[in-house]
Amino acid sequence: MQGATVRNIAAEAGISLGALRHYFSAQEELLSFAMNLVRERGEARIRSGSQLDLPPKEKAFRLLLELVPVNEEKMAEMDVWFAFTHQRNHAKKLSGTEPDVILSLVEWVLDELDRQGQLRPEVNKELEVERLYAVVDGLALHALLEPDRLGPERLIRVLSSHIDGLCLP
Repeated sequence: MQGATVRNIAAEAGISLGALRHYFSAQEELLSFAMNLVRERGEARIRSGSQLDLPPKEKAFRLLLELVPVNEEKMAEMDVWFAFTHQRNHAKKLSGTEPDVILSLVEWVLDELDRQGQLRPEVNKELEVERLYAVVDGLALHALLEPDRLGPERLIRVLSSHIDGLCLP
């Protein structure tokens, strides 16, 4: 992240420093823009998935799967997301980012499963929000740190198993 200066990014992109500075006067503006772009791409996929006509459990699984890096594009986005989140939390300079996008989706998924009568009666939604949030974040983090151990197929199986455990058969 420290190497992601406006000068270095302009050089990598093959444009002049002045052209890039026309849009981003400081590194923090550029990094905030990049993080927001990653968030917007994920949100667009989630909005699209929420329009699918699927059974509730399958829809919940597909939406949560958008948060787990099961392909190269999502792996790159997750890598950027974690790096920017770390930078934002430690530098306190990045603004305009929203760290609770994942939490909001987890809450919505559980509310929707409940509304559709799909949750097991013993599920405590308040606790399950945190647990499912931790599962999604944990899968994403471990997929980045240990991609050989936790590849796409295993990520899918773990997430699917967790959703199955929440829902009625």
